Formats: sequence, C-alpha cells, structure tokens
Amino acid sequence: MMGLMAREETRTTTRTTPRTTTPPAVRSSAAQGTGKPGGASPRAWTMRLLVAGIVLSALNLRPAITSLGALLEEVRDGLGMSGSVAGLLTSVPPLCFAVFGVTAPRLARRFGAGAVVCAGMAAIATGLLLRPYTGSTAGFLAASALALMGIAVSNVLMPVIVKHWFPDRVGSMTGLYSMALALGTALAAAVTVPLTGALGGSWQSGLALWAAPAVAAVLPWLPFVRGRGTGPGAGDGPAEPGTEDAGPVRGTDAPGTQPPAVRADVPAGPDAARAGTPPLRITRSRTAWALAVFFGLQATAAYITMGWMAQIFRDAGVPAGTAGLLLAVTMVMGVPLAFVIPRLATRLPHQGPIVLALGVCGLAGYAGLYLAPAAGAWAWAVLLGIANCAFPLALTMVGMRARTGPGVAQLSAFAQSTGYLISIPGPLLVGVLYQHSGGWGLPIALMSALMIPQMVVGVLAGRDRTVEDEAGR
Repeated sequence: MMGLMAREETRTTTRTTPRTTTPPAVRSSAAQGTGKPGGASPRAWTMRLLVAGIVLSALNLRPAITSLGALLEEVRDGLGMSGSVAGLLTSVPPLCFAVFGVTAPRLARRFGAGAVVCAGMAAIATGLLLRPYTGSTAGFLAASALALMGIAVSNVLMPVIVKHWFPDRVGSMTGLYSMALALGTALAAAVTVPLTGALGGSWQSGLALWAAPAVAAVLPWLPFVRGRGTGPGAGDGPAEPGTEDAGPVRGTDAPGTQPPAVRADVPAGPDAARAGTPPLRITRSRTAWALAVFFGLQATAAYITMGWMAQIFRDAGVPAGTAGLLLAVTMVMGVPLAFVIPRLATRLPHQGPIVLALGVCGLAGYAGLYLAPAAGAWAWAVLLGIANCAFPLALTMVGMRARTGPGVAQLSAFAQSTGYLISIPGPLLVGVLYQHSGGWGLPIALMSALMIPQMVVGVLAGRDRTVEDEAGR
C-alpha cells in the first residue's frame, strides 16, 4: 500500500499569486521536504509510528456509533427509551462533533495535534467502557458524549496531520485513514451482535468491548505528546519555526519529487504573522460554506444510516444478526472506495461528477428500502454504502480547497463543526417520524429529499478554487 502511495501522481496547478522572497533557511527546509528547522529529515520510525497512529485512530472513529446501532433495540428496552429518545440518542454524535470539533484547532495550537489526538483516543476508551454500566439514559448519554468528544477533535485534526506530514500524498493518506475508518465502522456493525451472544447475551458487554481498540490507539501517539511533533498547531497562525506546510494539495507523488513543504508565495516561520498575513475570514468564502453544507448533509445521511438502517431491516422481518451484517456491508463498501475516491478526486479539476454519481446511488438505495426492504436488502445495502463514500470525498475536498496548513485546519474545523450542526436534526426527526407514523415511509422520503441539495452543494464545493482566494476578497 505504501508503494502505491509513493507512485501516486496528482495534477499540479499553476497559481498566479504574487510571490515573495523566501528566506534561505526556509528554502533549505523545503528542499529537504520536511518543513522542519535546519532541513533535518524525520526518522523512518517516526513516520511509521505516525502512519500506525493515523490508522489505529481512524479505526476508532465510528464503532461507538455503529455498535450502538446494531444493538439499539436492546439498549432501548434495557433503558426504557421511547422512539423519540432513541432519535435523540442518534443525534448526539453530530451534536458533539459540532460542539467539540470547533475547539480542536485551539487545543492543537496549545498542546500540539498529536497530544490532542492522544487525549481523544483516551476519551473514547473511557466513554465506551463506562456508558453501558451507568444504568440510566442520562448517564448513557453523558458517557457517549465523552467518547464522541474524543472522536470530534480527532475528526478535525486528521486532515491537518496528513497535510503537514504528507503534503505530497494528501489523496493517498486521506484514502488510507478513510479505509481504516470504514473498516472500523463495518467491523463494529458486523460483529457486535455475535460477540454479544458469545458474551452471554449482555448488551452491556457487547458495547463495552469496543473500548479495547481505543486503548490500543492511544499508544502510537504517546511519543508525540511532549514533543508536539505532529504538525502545526492548527488554525490561525504558525506553530513552530518552518512548520507551515503550505504546499498545494495538487502536488505530485512522482518518484524523486520533494514534498512542497513551503511555498515561496506564503510567509513561513515564526515571522509569518508579522509579515502581514491576516487570518482567514473563512465565513466570506462561498466554497467554505458549500463544503460545510455538503459535509452536513452527507453526515445527516450517514448517521441516519448508522443509527436506523439495521432497525429498518429488522422491522421488515430480517433477523437481528443479518440486519447487523447488512449494516456492515453498507459500511465496508467504504474500505476500497475510500481509497479509490480520494485518489481519483485529486486528479480531477472538478469533483462534481463524483458527487453526482454517489448521490444517484443513494437515491436508488432509498427507493429500494421503500419498495422492497427485505427482498432486495443486500443490493440496497451496497448502494447506500457507495453513497456514504461522500465522507472521504468531503475530507479530500477539505485538503484541496485550501493552499496552506493553517488554511486546511481552519477550513476543516469550520466545515466539520458547521456541517455537524446542520446534521443534528436529521436522525432525531427520523425517530419522531417513525414513532408517530408507525412506519418507515415518511423517514425514507425525508432521506431521499435531503439527497438532492447534497448533490447541488457538493457540485459547488467541488469547483477548482481555494478559500484563501475567496476569503481575501
């Protein structure tokens, strides 16, 4: 896989931004392709540890949600939840992602991105271990929020870490951790029910076992906690001398090409703030807003799917174990496609065609769920799995719509926090419609209707432009 990354070739784009003189020390750092002071190359073990940390962290970014989806009926019975309260429970993930995700750049500036991700993995482990044993709906929600807080900050900082350490392989590395994320999502959906049965049928044990992978994900980040060695402090300004990986995302992975760690047309180093570069006014960028809305609508579809799809199949007469497998099929589609789609996206001048193709698959899947949920269950699971790959596409576009490391961090925090705010009502509304209509017709109609604006704003977000250009106007 790493060999594939080394051979990835992405299209270069010539920009007309006025160029300024870059200090010799910065040029020397750029020539080494590291963005570190003095041009010292990071040791191979450091890079391997980073890759391991990224992959293990990504594996833990969704099991908290899909493991619950597979056992939602048992949790509802055990805690005495109504359908509306269960809908509230499925809305907690986007709420936490919106509230806590926006704090990630500030935390990373203060403590370092690696330390924040490490703490995030610890929060996931603690929350997943505690929540099944709280004994009340309020306690379950609070422990879930703790785990989701860790997921939220890691969601935002992953693109930042990738942009900083792998500026010439944004598509490949985004694909790699998107694959790992999809794999973790699918595994939790597929094996939670059978593992629960093997553990004596206790849904508490079935949910708590997912704390173990989160504990493992803490370990690779421990060396970076004190050294702050995983990228810039994400956000409005530079972190360490020479660490602004301002290379264009449409760089090159061609053999022998150095990563574009520092652009001559972007001030670098500790004097960048004094060089007259103002912070981005991200809300002035139409592309940032389009990307945020696209992110929000795809997140709405994803969390409705993760929270409710297994229940849709169970209500159609599908056994619980098979319903979990169907949800796993939907999630596992992201494993190969999450690697292919980002690589393809970085080669295209406009990502709109990919957005439209994914949207059509989603509409077909929803139509199947409405017309024949049990008879064509496997086909609908595959189609909705393809549609859910709007998530790695959105992450890739975050990296492509900004030129600089701080720009990517600011855009990532804005798009994800705003997007998750947009997605909060969706799963809750599905629960309310399901309870009051007594069926899945209205919820599925809602899901289908939301796919149309998702396609529209996705096409707008896929245009070849950057937030730096728009926010500076």
